[in-house]
Amino acid sequence: MPTEASPLKPISKHTWIKAAGLLLFFLTALLLIRSPEFRQWLDPGVIEPVVKSFGLWGPAIFVLFYATALCLLVPSSILSMLGAALFGINLGFFCVWIGAILGASAAFLIARTLGRDFAAAMIGNRLKRFDHAFKTNGFVTVLYIRLLNMPFTYVNFGIGLTGVRFGPYVIATALGMIISLFTFVFLGGVLKDAWVTGNWHALFSVESFAVAGLYAFSFFIPKLLKKLHLI
Repeated sequence: MPTEASPLKPISKHTWIKAAGLLLFFLTALLLIRSPEFRQWLDPGVIEPVVKSFGLWGPAIFVLFYATALCLLVPSSILSMLGAALFGINLGFFCVWIGAILGASAAFLIARTLGRDFAAAMIGNRLKRFDHAFKTNGFVTVLYIRLLNMPFTYVNFGIGLTGVRFGPYVIATALGMIISLFTFVFLGGVLKDAWVTGNWHALFSVESFAVAGLYAFSFFIPKLLKKLHLI
């Protein structure tokens, strides 16, 4: 006989207020990133003079900008290519990686603070197993999701609504996004060099095909890890 669905937990007024705050945050973020005033900062020609005006602190300023923009739902691919355009592939990747870790951590904490109680109250029998996986195997579950290359910006908030602990989330995120971030940084760096030098043939170099192949292979890593019983 089918098991009877357990009743949903009662939702307190305080929980409703926090959930409304999270919804308001999302609506504000969407309105902000659609505004011309904000979108201009995603143009390398606009942001580069500002970042360079801070001298040696320029990379740190960009890291903070990356983390903030990521919380405002700007796609990580755009921000990663922007980092490459500003700093090149090597320093650009380092800045992008640190910015992504900070942004993903901040998004997680926002969702955890404002939305976790509401999500927990709404979880029924069908979702309890899913939430339990995050609680008991948080690192492995988050790493698996990151390796699937799912939309990075929105996943940060989504995982924050689950029961996973903060530490495993950060470590798994930092490891699981390396390949995808490097791919977009490399692409951004190659496009910038081709634009500046006019050598568009560089887009079809051995390095470019190697990075593209690595990114394509990354989609098979989760299946490989499953077959090896590591996930």
